[in-house]
Amino acid sequence: MAELELPALVVESVAATVETARPLLINRSPGPDETDVPINSTIALELADSGPAGIDPTATRVWIDGVLAFDGTPTPAFAGTRAAIEQTPDALRLVLDPVVPFASLATVTVRVVSNLVGGGFPLDQAYSFHVEDRTAPKLLAAIAISQTVVRLGFDEPVVVSDTAGFSFAALGAPAVPVAPESAAAIESLVDVALSTEMTPDVTYRVVATGVRDRKGNPVLAPFDTAVFQGFRPARPPRRRFDLLSMLPKHNRRSDTTGDLARFIGCLQEVVDLLLAEVDRFPDLWDIERAPSPFLDLILRDLGNPFPFDLDELGKRRLAAVLVEVYRQKGTAIGIRNAVRFFLRLEIEAITGLAATALVLGVSELGIDWELGPSDRFARYAFDVKVGRVLTPTERKHLRAIVNYMKPAHTHFVNLLEPVAPIVPDHWELGVSEIGPETQLH
Repeated sequence: MAELELPALVVESVAATVETARPLLINRSPGPDETDVPINSTIALELADSGPAGIDPTATRVWIDGVLAFDGTPTPAFAGTRAAIEQTPDALRLVLDPVVPFASLATVTVRVVSNLVGGGFPLDQAYSFHVEDRTAPKLLAAIAISQTVVRLGFDEPVVVSDTAGFSFAALGAPAVPVAPESAAAIESLVDVALSTEMTPDVTYRVVATGVRDRKGNPVLAPFDTAVFQGFRPARPPRRRFDLLSMLPKHNRRSDTTGDLARFIGCLQEVVDLLLAEVDRFPDLWDIERAPSPFLDLILRDLGNPFPFDLDELGKRRLAAVLVEVYRQKGTAIGIRNAVRFFLRLEIEAITGLAATALVLGVSELGIDWELGPSDRFARYAFDVKVGRVLTPTERKHLRAIVNYMKPAHTHFVNLLEPVAPIVPDHWELGVSEIGPETQLH
């Protein structure tokens, strides 16, 4: 026989609460303001008397959303197989089983009216709870936002459960067949990336079955279908590049079947896509709109001297300020700005070299005597002071930045960081305490 280890429940403390009200409405399930209640849930509640009289079931009424559910016995609409009544000397427990499940996302109000045996203590309380979401999302519309991306709009926030659950079909001809490659959901919008460029102005139909709402409800027919027009790229208003009009007139006049026009239409689509690509060439060197692979080429073209690993946003920011960094090279403000840009760290001070001097008649050879730099070196040496302790990576990067940004004839010597206070390992009179700060050696 398999051994099972069940979780233990330990009661650490019990607090007694004295309640003088009679009768009491307790043990409600679902409880007041409870959410995500199953649509087929029962409604259970208990009426208890803290005195000797007990609950009078004939004086007890329960309304659910304004419909009488109990008047001494459960009414037919709430007398399912799980309905039950349990009467004890001081309590009455009711379980009402709705024959028809609750509506999805409904707010159900329960009103309880009761009294004690013999009367004199009327009770009239109401509470409500919220039913779970069983409503399927609906596809409202679809629109092509680029040559290879279609945006779908739903009536509630959704998640993509299956990328293969998107199918596209062209309703016009000639048209290029397209297929989904990936999909991403942002709240109630889903962007679907296509395998190839769609044909401009041709009507497409999309069926989205790989989408669910945040409660797991899948989109269902007929609310999973939408139509949209193929994306046509923008073009200069004065451009006229119509292949059919470039053909001789006698060829166009002899095209009685329209086959020539349809064939030229296929070629026209390819030419339009090629021209659209040419129109987007300026984006390749635009810092804000350049695709991610071109950012490294832009920085290389600008002669980026910093070998740091940056994300896409960091590369765009660096490309935008790199020329200004070159202009500030060799200045104190340039060092401060470069450190702030890369490390988000403020330099507290850039000071001259604080070297230890040899004092005649005071310094002792081998004790407090240090071999320092020459006066010529010290005249152009400096230290950098920061306000916090740096990580090894930050320390390495800061030295690289300062060494590049400093004037060529100067020398960066010391990086001054705050030092942790020294904790004495001996007794201090009036400070140390016997026991907490005493160790026996």
